[in-house]
Amino acid sequence: MQFKHPEILYFLGLLIIPVLVHLFQLQRFVKVPFTNVAFLQKLVLQTRKSSQLKKWLILACRLLLLAGLIIAFAQPYFSNQNIQEKKSFLIYLDNSLSLTAKGTKGDLLPVASQDIIENLHNDAEYTLLTNDNFHKNITAARFRELLLNIKATGSVSNLKNTLLKINDYNKNNKAQNIIISDFQNVSKSDFQNLQPVTSFTQLIPELQSNLSIDSVSVNSENTNNLQVDVFVKNEGSAKENVPISIFNNTTLINKQTFDITNNNTLKVSFQIQKAEKFIGKVSINVNDTYAFDNTFRFVIDSSNKTNVLAIGNNTDFLKRIYTLTEFNFESSPLNAVNYNTIDKQQLIILNELESIPNGLLNTLIKYSNDGGNIVIIPSTEIDLNSYNQFFKNTSIGNITQQKKDTLKITSINYEHPIFKGVFEKKVTNFQYPNATVRYQTTLSNASTLVSFENNEGFIQQTSTSNSKIFWVASPLNSEITNFTNSPLVVPTFYNIGLLSLQHPKLFYRIGEENTIEVSKQLGKDEILSISNKETSFIPLQQAFQNKVKITTNEQPIIADFYNVEHNQISIKNTAFNYIKEESNLSFFNINQLAETHKDVNISTSLSDTLKKINNKNKVHWLWKWFLTLAIVSLLLEILILKFFKS
Repeated sequence: MQFKHPEILYFLGLLIIPVLVHLFQLQRFVKVPFTNVAFLQKLVLQTRKSSQLKKWLILACRLLLLAGLIIAFAQPYFSNQNIQEKKSFLIYLDNSLSLTAKGTKGDLLPVASQDIIENLHNDAEYTLLTNDNFHKNITAARFRELLLNIKATGSVSNLKNTLLKINDYNKNNKAQNIIISDFQNVSKSDFQNLQPVTSFTQLIPELQSNLSIDSVSVNSENTNNLQVDVFVKNEGSAKENVPISIFNNTTLINKQTFDITNNNTLKVSFQIQKAEKFIGKVSINVNDTYAFDNTFRFVIDSSNKTNVLAIGNNTDFLKRIYTLTEFNFESSPLNAVNYNTIDKQQLIILNELESIPNGLLNTLIKYSNDGGNIVIIPSTEIDLNSYNQFFKNTSIGNITQQKKDTLKITSINYEHPIFKGVFEKKVTNFQYPNATVRYQTTLSNASTLVSFENNEGFIQQTSTSNSKIFWVASPLNSEITNFTNSPLVVPTFYNIGLLSLQHPKLFYRIGEENTIEVSKQLGKDEILSISNKETSFIPLQQAFQNKVKITTNEQPIIADFYNVEHNQISIKNTAFNYIKEESNLSFFNINQLAETHKDVNISTSLSDTLKKINNKNKVHWLWKWFLTLAIVSLLLEILILKFFKS
């Protein structure tokens, strides 16, 4: 038994007063003289005994009366917790998109919120942890308000990180931990930071079958049409005659139906006309576990072209590679270079220059520092000093010497990003090109794209802090090499040009780190923003001379079309979709924790879990019983005084 006000119990010492009064009272019997009183002797003795019993009974009643009142005011109770300590709860409520699924009572997230609200303690302190917020030590009223307004979010939260947050909070706070989730994409190893005093409640969706749009890709059919391939993933039973539609903005372009077998992925293709910009949306009409993954957004934007400038005389093979449909290609002899256009280029090719003049050298160094990429193709005879001055100023190494002997170009680095997706398989029987002149170099942090038969690099890539520089070891004129007639020349130079400006992807994923490059020159203190109809934010960005690199991570959190804006003017359209892992029907069975974590409470009913916690923490007040004891004692004393005849 515990007491809310134990200091009142000191008044029990006052019980000595009625005891002293009854034991040492000065009341005396008065003797009255009678004649012939012998026959009263026996009656006097009996009266004295009866009077003494009555006094002891009255003393007991008064002691019970006072003791009952004192103990009642001390407010005794039975409970597992000290009533003086304020109850504190930390509740993690998973509000990921998977909690939008329906359970037996309705949508999982709002039903869970309502169950919590119905079991709140008004005098307790609460901490609410969700995937996108952390509200510490708030009142029940504020906690109730947050639960009423909670919404599912595209923010991704890892259970292991969530448990670490809870552990950090509990280092300075003493709270009962309640974790509510569907435990999607969770493994047993994620629970290694689990604390003993934790209650787990698993929310389980009613349906166990889901159809989702996994991704979208685009391929060129011909000069007029594009093929949009939609990859649909099915978890659960087979489905037939599922409607699927494709839109450009709000205009319906095409509609068809498809059948898909159980636990399979299907490609559905649409033909669309080529356009400079296509704001695409694909949707399927099906009633399944999740609704958020039945729509997929993408943007086809062919308006941005890579600016390529070739400085030199022999540029015929470059003109054939950098066509006007995808590149803004310019070529200029050294003596006619317009230096004012250099900072607007994404790629500059120095094609067989005998030397690099100081004016061009300084401009190229600044261009490289600002993020521009450079390809260097040496001439048959070069001024080593001017070339090495450029190499030194960009800290990429140096050219050591020229070698004149014939070597075949035999090795391709298939793992290099330049050749990603170029070859279906490794090629070993093609006609090897060769070169009769090469320059040996010592390059820092270099990666080889193509190499000679003696393993020396033929084309190598080295990087500065902001840019990439590609070195070709041999002149590419027909007198020195037949490489320009090889099929390898096209994917090599084409991809170098294409990757010099990171063209926008068809779509980006929320919850992942995304890099978006925008061909835009910004003035001092100017910034780009990203917005849709509902929200706007300023992303992390890095401005270069001829482009801006944007990085998104925590924002946005809602799948939609977004505009990259400069001074509230849209300069690029992007599409964001939720991560595909949110569509998985892979849930960890938390009953497995019972084997290794004996002190953990596990349940699939949130209402039962909260009621169990409330009953465990329930306070059983006893002051009413002691007050009743005092009243009964008073009544007994009255009855004794009235009816007990001594």
